[in-house]
Amino acid sequence: MKSLREIEAAICEGISHFEQEYMGRGPKNIQAHLIEDLLVVRLQGVLTAAEKHLVEALSSEKGRDLLKQVRTQLIEIARPQLETLVFSTTGEKVISLHHDISVITGEEVVLFTLAHAPQFRETKKK
Repeated sequence: MKSLREIEAAICEGISHFEQEYMGRGPKNIQAHLIEDLLVVRLQGVLTAAEKHLVEALSSEKGRDLLKQVRTQLIEIARPQLETLVFSTTGEKVISLHHDISVITGEEVVLFTLAHAPQFRETKKK
């Protein structure tokens, strides 16, 4: 049985690999937090050069909205892959997935609601 830190690290590694393969680049920083039946993944530095140029070239609202629509659509298309990754790591089925990205900070957040809180082994605090 994995520890909480091992589950979170495996999620970070899997999502980072997914971003590299699927989006063309990985995040500069990634964190995963398992809070009972919620899995929160925070990715920083995810915008590609092309996405930055798109946002800068169009009016702020239009560029932001277009980028958010594209990223959301890509996540929805890849949803089965992400759900498989989460299930294989946590042992729990994904009930829902929520996603948002900031064109200002380049930060992306993915929230997974799981069927149950995953089981993990307790580790001693140092």
